[in-house]
Amino acid sequence: MYSIAASSFFNQNHHFLIQKPPKNLPFHNPNRPLFAIVSSVTQEINKSAGKSSEEKEGRKEFLGLKGLEFPHIKEAKRVVLVRHGQSTWNAEGRIQGSSDFSVLTSKGESQAETSRQMLIDDSFDICFSSPLRRSKRTAEIIWGAREEEIITDSDMREIDLYSFQGLLKHEGKAKFGEAFRQWQLDAPNFIIDGHYPVRELWARAKSCWDKILVHESKSILVVAHNAVNQALVATAIGLGTEYFRILLQSNCGVSVLDFTPQPEGGTPSICLNRLNQTPGSPVAAGSSAGRKTSNRIVLVCHGVSESDLESSMPYTGNGPMNMLGNIQAQKIAELLLDLKVKTVVSGTKMACVETADTITKVQEAADCLGADCIPRYVETKQIPDLDVESILTKSKKDATEMQNVPSGWLNRLEDDVTTSLWDQSGKAWKHLLYELSKGSDQDNVVISVGHPALHIAMMGHCLNLTKEWLGSFHLNAGSISVIDFPDGPSGRGVIRCINYTAHLGRWSIPITRSTQADEEY
Repeated sequence: MYSIAASSFFNQNHHFLIQKPPKNLPFHNPNRPLFAIVSSVTQEINKSAGKSSEEKEGRKEFLGLKGLEFPHIKEAKRVVLVRHGQSTWNAEGRIQGSSDFSVLTSKGESQAETSRQMLIDDSFDICFSSPLRRSKRTAEIIWGAREEEIITDSDMREIDLYSFQGLLKHEGKAKFGEAFRQWQLDAPNFIIDGHYPVRELWARAKSCWDKILVHESKSILVVAHNAVNQALVATAIGLGTEYFRILLQSNCGVSVLDFTPQPEGGTPSICLNRLNQTPGSPVAAGSSAGRKTSNRIVLVCHGVSESDLESSMPYTGNGPMNMLGNIQAQKIAELLLDLKVKTVVSGTKMACVETADTITKVQEAADCLGADCIPRYVETKQIPDLDVESILTKSKKDATEMQNVPSGWLNRLEDDVTTSLWDQSGKAWKHLLYELSKGSDQDNVVISVGHPALHIAMMGHCLNLTKEWLGSFHLNAGSISVIDFPDGPSGRGVIRCINYTAHLGRWSIPITRSTQADEEY
């Protein structure tokens, strides 16, 4: 194992020391949907000096289209991010930050082994790891007997939380009062010991990407931490510090990013292929970013249909499901058994209706194990706004080109097609929020069954993005994505997972019913 030269260093108390950032650090206002940070903080401060407010606003909007500039790559790269397994301080509820006192628990070692099995068929060229022990040990378990050395990089350490580190959460609240409250409610503007930890983390994530992408490898494993993996995902697809705690990373959760070179060079096309594929069930009881939640929307991509083999667009859903689609629908229904579903909403296309019917039947029979059972009642609705197939088929793109794009295929559609998709998905998203608002506070779960393109667009609306982000996400047929609303249906959505497919056999693992809350930093 060898290390990249550290840009920071430890003090005697095992806390990282980094320079205090300038007070005028130009990061985003968390109340506005600005989605980029600059490639060099110092350069951006210098460039902003003396410019009018109109010029600054125009630059922000320009940067916001696709985020940061990344190194040019000559061939496609896939980067797999893994968070470390449960640590001793996770289990104690202690604030870790970038301290290095905690180690993996036995549960954490088991989670790392599950991730190793999950990734056993993936051929990685290289592994990068945080230097902290809980991450290094996780990387060693997953890396196994491979001959290549693991590269440790200090920029991949967990978020620096300075005086908070080592405290139990109730101690942090008692000792720091208002500062701890700001950490919980307004993390991007949270300041401690003269530092803005989340802002520093986002800048550090950009440095990580510069080193990862210039490496000659095509398939790269990165093992790090909750907050830094959030920052890596967010900066890759162009999201700013206001998205901290919005893209969950569970212990040993796996996220995948695809980088595709552009013919003209420059920043590659970047797509989040999946987010937080967890060793445990993605729908088990728990919390979102440390907050209890009972309001949830689950986006279910319908099973494969007979007409998919003949269509120019992936996953049309116009015909009945084929044998594979029926198996996918049954696996989805079994995965969702842990949830007491209130409403199932679907489009009117046959594959959507059949998938929704399978989920409903399994839900209603879930508690009927005896003669005196009382079946669950699930409300089902078909909503035309969830049908986007007619919009997609207006595209004149070549069928072979569309079917062979592994991820980010919505980037290939014409502008008028994406505009129509975006507008209709906005209406569909409002339908889901309305259905969620009608429920009680307990077990309020709405299932949406639809086309992958529709669900990608609805996630964009949830995240307050624009149609330019449609190609930044990918969904497979039969996958599920989970959005929690810890502050209720009118609050901000937290993405628990995107494109979860373990129930279908890809990265197939035992689904464990864990009621543990997500351990934090």
